[in-house]
Amino acid sequence: MSEPAGPRSSHVLVVGWDGVRDDERRGAATPYLDALGGRGFLVPVQVHEKDPTISGPVWSTMATGVHSDRHGVVDNDFTPNRFAEHPDFLTVFRNARPSATVFAAGEWAPLFTTMSGGPLFAGGHRPPVGQLDSLEGIAAIDEAVCGRAAQELLAADHAIVFAYFVLPDAVGHAEGVTPRYRTAIETCDSQLGVLRAAIDARPGRADEDWTIIVLTDHGHRDEGHHGGDTDAERIAWIGAEGPGITAASGVGVDHADVFAQVLSAVEVAYDADRVDGRPFGA
Repeated sequence: MSEPAGPRSSHVLVVGWDGVRDDERRGAATPYLDALGGRGFLVPVQVHEKDPTISGPVWSTMATGVHSDRHGVVDNDFTPNRFAEHPDFLTVFRNARPSATVFAAGEWAPLFTTMSGGPLFAGGHRPPVGQLDSLEGIAAIDEAVCGRAAQELLAADHAIVFAYFVLPDAVGHAEGVTPRYRTAIETCDSQLGVLRAAIDARPGRADEDWTIIVLTDHGHRDEGHHGGDTDAERIAWIGAEGPGITAASGVGVDHADVFAQVLSAVEVAYDADRVDGRPFGA
């Protein structure tokens, strides 16, 4: 007689690609993102009317489950904010399960440090910052983020991991929606492949359930930059796979739903009446 199966553990990986315009994403070669969408969903998402098409407000909405009118972030300076009243999903998880661990990494300072009114994710990892005034330097930092996140995914037992990549947005600001912009998107997809490989190589992978969410915050105008209300700026996208996630789960999703989905996936309660988002497909 075979031994009864032990309890399965639940984990979540959230991957942020900053500033990836939806039509450029669809035109790029992104086999890892496409495969994720095939196993779950990958859909365009309209940035909510309460959120400006700026990184600070939208990533704050994703992390806290409420829109800009409630979390207080209206641009890329996070001051003032109401994160104490509306904490991010990592903070909610840590408060509920202090013995468990989480990990977050990326280049953009206010996500992980006190610069510009941050952090959004307290205790996150920001790699040694190189030449932020060059696209090559930013690409190198994203590679460092990918390597560190893959190491954590493979060797640690974090319940939630958040990895943030900024190169597409940097290219968009530097030169607009050019061939190098699309190449930056494809680089992000290759890095997603590295993160997936790390998960699949985990020693206990057969006994784990993984929810993987990949998303962007906003798009770009042809000439570069964002912050307005054109479709090129306001149409973002979200993809996800994992237990219970189907193609139908992507209907009507919003950035605020990521908070609820992450905590639901790891079975941590939150006050649904205090957030704008709901789990995917709810």
